[in-house]
Amino acid sequence: MTDSNKTLHLFGIKACDTMKKARTWLDEHAVRYDFHDYKAAGIDREHLTQWCNEHGWQVVLNRAGTTFRKLDDERKADLDQAKAIELMLAQPSMIKRPVLDLGDKTLIGFKPDLYAAALL
Repeated sequence: MTDSNKTLHLFGIKACDTMKKARTWLDEHAVRYDFHDYKAAGIDREHLTQWCNEHGWQVVLNRAGTTFRKLDDERKADLDQAKAIELMLAQPSMIKRPVLDLGDKTLIGFKPDLYAAALL
C-alpha cells in the first residue's frame, strides 16, 4: 500500500494504448501521479540502469515493438544490459511501458491486478 499523499511517477509515451489503460486505471482509483513522456522528454541513463537492475534488461527492453524489430540484425545481436541501455537511450520507444515508479520499486507493463495489489 502506498502513502496516499505521495505522488507516483508514471513513465511512458502519450499515444500508447497500454499507457492509456494505465492512466485510466490510476485516474479511476484516484491515484496521484506525474506523467513523464520519455518520447518527448527523453530518459536518463540512471533511470534505465535502475530499472534494468531491478527487473533485468530483458523485461525493460520492448523487443516486440516495431522500433526494435526494425533494427538491423547486427544491432540486435549479442545484447547485454549495457547495449540494451544504449538502444533505449537512443530510442526511448524501445522501453516497455508503462513504468510506474512507486518509490521503493517499479512496475513495468500494465496489469490491473498488479496495480491493485501495489496501490489499493
